[in-house]
Amino acid sequence: MKRLLILTALIPFAALAQPLNTMNNPNQQGYVIPSQQRMQTEMMSQQQQQKGMLNQQLRTQTQMQQQSLQNQMNTNTQRVQQGQVREQPLPNKNGGMLGGMTSSGSGQQHMLPPQSNGSMLNPQN
Repeated sequence: MKRLLILTALIPFAALAQPLNTMNNPNQQGYVIPSQQRMQTEMMSQQQQQKGMLNQQLRTQTQMQQQSLQNQMNTNTQRVQQGQVREQPLPNKNGGMLGGMTSSGSGQQHMLPPQSNGSMLNPQN
C-alpha cells in the first residue's frame, strides 16, 4: 500500500519529464552526432573566413599587379617620348671629339711638337 501511495505521488513528476527527442535517435536514418555537427559547423565557418581572406588577398594582389603594369607602361611611354626627343640631331661644331683637325700635313693634332727620326738622340736645343 505504501508503494502504491508513493507511485501515485510520483506520477505528476513523470508528466513534467522531457519527452524523448525523436530527431536525435541514433537508430534513425540521418542521425548526426552532436559533437560532429558542431565541428562541421565550425569548419564551415572557418572555411568561409579563409575564403573571404583569400578573396581579399587576390583583390589586393590584382590591384598591385595592375598598378605595377600601369607604372611600367607610364615609364615606357616616357622613355619613348624622351627617346624621340633625343633622336633629334644635336648641333656638332668642329666634328665633336673627332673635330679640331688642323690643316697640317698628316691631319693629326699633337700636344708635343712634331719629332723627326733621331731627334731624341740629337737634341738641337
